[in-house]
Amino acid sequence: MKSLSLLIIAALLIPLLSGCWNRRELNELAFVVGLSIDKSGDQYLISAQVVDPGEVSTSARGGGRAPVTTYDEKGNHIFEAVRRITTISPRKLYWSHLQMLVISEAVAKDGINNILDFFTRDNEFRKDFYIVVSKGTQAKEILRNLTSIEKIPAHKMRSSLETSEKAWAPTVAIQLDELISSLTSEGIHPVLTGISIRGKAAKGESVDNVQRIDPFARLKYKNIAIFKKDKLIGWFNEKESKGYNYIRDNVKSTVGHVPCPKKGQLIIEIIRSKSKIKGRVVKGKPKIDIQVTAEANIGEVACHIDLTKPETIKKLEENTEKVNMDILKASIDKAKKFGVDIFGFGEVIHRADPQAWKKFKKNWDREFVNIPVTIHSDFKIRQTGAVNQSFLEQEKE
Repeated sequence: MKSLSLLIIAALLIPLLSGCWNRRELNELAFVVGLSIDKSGDQYLISAQVVDPGEVSTSARGGGRAPVTTYDEKGNHIFEAVRRITTISPRKLYWSHLQMLVISEAVAKDGINNILDFFTRDNEFRKDFYIVVSKGTQAKEILRNLTSIEKIPAHKMRSSLETSEKAWAPTVAIQLDELISSLTSEGIHPVLTGISIRGKAAKGESVDNVQRIDPFARLKYKNIAIFKKDKLIGWFNEKESKGYNYIRDNVKSTVGHVPCPKKGQLIIEIIRSKSKIKGRVVKGKPKIDIQVTAEANIGEVACHIDLTKPETIKKLEENTEKVNMDILKASIDKAKKFGVDIFGFGEVIHRADPQAWKKFKKNWDREFVNIPVTIHSDFKIRQTGAVNQSFLEQEKE
């Protein structure tokens, strides 16, 4: 009886051991690492950057071709255009290795909700790719630009975005889940980093671009795109973009110039930064307090200054605080000019006073424009570098 029971169980399990019934061989797939979305009349123009395995393999000698190729197609909807690519691609597109999604300014101004819906529904897409907006050029031109050092342009874009966010500050690396969270949350609007081409875009598509010491064209991240709900409405410049990241506590490290006590400038390196936003409602009116604390090292001296004196360091800290206050204020003023809360002040007020938020949330953008913001900045200079005194002090003034 026991043997019969085991036999029945085994028979029931056999259908579950059918192997890889839905397998797809590697040589049957086209690995997409970058995707761009442009407008072509009333349709979407999709461009997929696909890796050429023969040109990036370490065991095979390349044939002089580009390491990637792009496939373009149009459609009334994203899914439709993507499927149309099968008519020109020798392999089915495989999306799990997508690194970058580039959206053109024209598409972003019309709205990105419908676009993002496609990426959330298809289970082949992982959610860890970055999203940026092409500035001053079509998104497909970004994907066609061949890059030095990193053979695959999408990998270069991803690496540059992550590195600049950590070491520079006016850029922000946004993935799908974070973007959707900003779109669906009350009291905050989304932002994305802009990307452009510096140089001759047409020549950047040629293999010659990566065979030169100074390429014809390079990809460059520049400024932050500001959205009202899902539509692009404007841009922050570099200073305002840095201010945004200070307020949102995104700054890991950056550099900036500070005026010396007499004349000239001094360059500091921010090594640690922490920002806190606090909200409160006073007599029925919302108020915001921002506290920024940071530590910095002196990175370059371009003035006559005695760094051995404590009072000199104290003066530099005061000057640094003034410069940083100006950066934060410029970012807040520009956001108020656009009439969009990209800092999440509304979320802070919601947490501080849920009852008051029920009154504010319907017209929060209007409340945001008039909300008083108090900024507190505290900077400490920790190190002056490998030397205390610059050789400039040995020169005659």
